[in-house]
Amino acid sequence: MRHISPSVIHIDTRLATRHGGSGTGFVFTPDGLAMTNSHVVHGAARLTATLADGRQTAATVVGDDPDTDLAVIRLDAHDVPGIEFGDSARLQVGQLVIAMGSPFGFQATVTAGVVSALGRTFRAQSGRLIDNVIQTDAALNPGNSGGPLVNARGQVVGVNTAVIMSAQGLCFAIPANTANFVAARLIRDGRITRSYIGVAGQNVPLHPRLIRFYHLDTPTGVLVLAVEADSPAARAGVQEGDIIIALDNGAIADVDALHRLLTPERIGRPMPLRILRRYEQIDLLVEPSAKPPGR
Repeated sequence: MRHISPSVIHIDTRLATRHGGSGTGFVFTPDGLAMTNSHVVHGAARLTATLADGRQTAATVVGDDPDTDLAVIRLDAHDVPGIEFGDSARLQVGQLVIAMGSPFGFQATVTAGVVSALGRTFRAQSGRLIDNVIQTDAALNPGNSGGPLVNARGQVVGVNTAVIMSAQGLCFAIPANTANFVAARLIRDGRITRSYIGVAGQNVPLHPRLIRFYHLDTPTGVLVLAVEADSPAARAGVQEGDIIIALDNGAIADVDALHRLLTPERIGRPMPLRILRRYEQIDLLVEPSAKPPGR
């Protein structure tokens, strides 16, 4: 792991009025681009990165995506080696992995473990579910956030993101393939563009008679609590009190299912939206738009 350590950085953040916190990151390009967690750098007024050799350098946020808890920052230093991304799709349960980071400020800390499970879901601080999360028993602590999870070949297979503090050996990492995709978009656009329709909703059970009468695929739907003015949903005719049960011919059992279907490729593409309004099933046509920043 000696050739990986020089690429791992310790990040100190400062908010506008007070000290923010700290985390870990890793450089992945020769010109000083590094990846970390969104929750480490989001809203920071100033970033300072400490390199493995003790040097300190300023850093700026290129872009961050709270929905996947990933961010890209740029270091002022350009002579830091980068780590190679591996293919997280090739990971197997039981495979040896190594986590590197700065738990509680102890830089260059290395812990080893195995891949405990694949395909987990984990809720980001934005409230959106992150899919295909890696579960590992490599020991992680506060300060490890944003550090690399590497395989035996020294390739990044995940970005350490969370630990369940009340449990032992329950740690999670965003897969490298997701991180690679997000990094490319953040470098290009500064943010990840997703589609949205402009509703606030909650999961509700459906009446058994409605399920039988309309031959519905799920026993639950999404109750619309509010519709944003001039949003795609408003233009489609969605009203408060409607229950969304399908979008683009995919059943909507809960808010997470709705989020999963609102992908970037659906922006600007009209698609059928099926709702229940009181006891009537109604088919509308909605055209998702790009999700505005901050929503």
